[in-house]
Amino acid sequence: MTLTDATALFYTCLMVSLPTFGWVVVGAFVAKTGWLSPQLNDQISRLSFKFGLPLMLFAGAAGVDYSDAITATYLLAGVLATLLVTLASWAYSAWRRHPARERGIFVQGAFRSNLAIMGLALCISAYGEQGAQLAALAVAVMTSLYNVLAVLVLNRTLGASAAMSDALLGVVRNPLIIGIAAGAALSLSGLPVPAIVQPASIWLSALFLPLMLICIGGAMKLSELRYSGPLAWESTFWRLVVAPVITVALALVLGVRGEPLGVLFLLVATPTAASGYIMVVAARGNGVLAANIIVLTTVLSAISLTIGLFLLSLFSVVGELGV
Repeated sequence: MTLTDATALFYTCLMVSLPTFGWVVVGAFVAKTGWLSPQLNDQISRLSFKFGLPLMLFAGAAGVDYSDAITATYLLAGVLATLLVTLASWAYSAWRRHPARERGIFVQGAFRSNLAIMGLALCISAYGEQGAQLAALAVAVMTSLYNVLAVLVLNRTLGASAAMSDALLGVVRNPLIIGIAAGAALSLSGLPVPAIVQPASIWLSALFLPLMLICIGGAMKLSELRYSGPLAWESTFWRLVVAPVITVALALVLGVRGEPLGVLFLLVATPTAASGYIMVVAARGNGVLAANIIVLTTVLSAISLTIGLFLLSLFSVVGELGV
């Protein structure tokens, strides 16, 4: 590959990540100027989470061919990689002798990516409608797994009393899971998908994804970065480097290639999900540490994700971008 070809390829990868992270920067700016109050941010987030994103994911799940074996394979890779990252980060934290009450926060920061918002936005940016379809089922399966694992590690290290039944009930009631399950049921039923569904999905993604990304930027507390210690930086390294490397390596071993591998990478290379902060605070853990991990991973993932996607594209294992 010539330098010109490599430059063009890097530019393509940059155009996948730049729109997503650009909206986050916009959110941070408008919040700083006072145009986006915390109350308005919360209202927009709730509206998008309860209506916009579920409808988008419904459309994506309805268009998936569930008879395709690659769908099951790349989902299996995502689940196994998440479990492996969780166990490995726990072992690493024990080896590093992190404070017991902060180990669960570290581990959650390492395995829990922002699938439903930033991951979905990146998949659509990279692969269009196909990206949304491939991401939909992965979001449902891995979000459910994230919630269960978070309860386990936080209960273990913080002495919290959150019941597993509550976590499972939360999964069942999650609007995103409901939307995906409804779309999958429609696809498996053999009934025709209404013609309005796919165009509506495009309109909704054009409206709600930028709004949600702006809300992520608006919720970031950059001033707290001054308190970031080694633990936050180590968790950030695990989230942005170790977790994606483990996931991609495992997926390649299982034979996942092309767009499914690209979607899986984009989902797991995203920053730590903000929902993790809520769970830590509810368990009376170190909320500052959890918030710093989220901010650090959000800021630095723009670089790590672009470089990672570029390297995978160099080896022609993630399909054609920008389709």
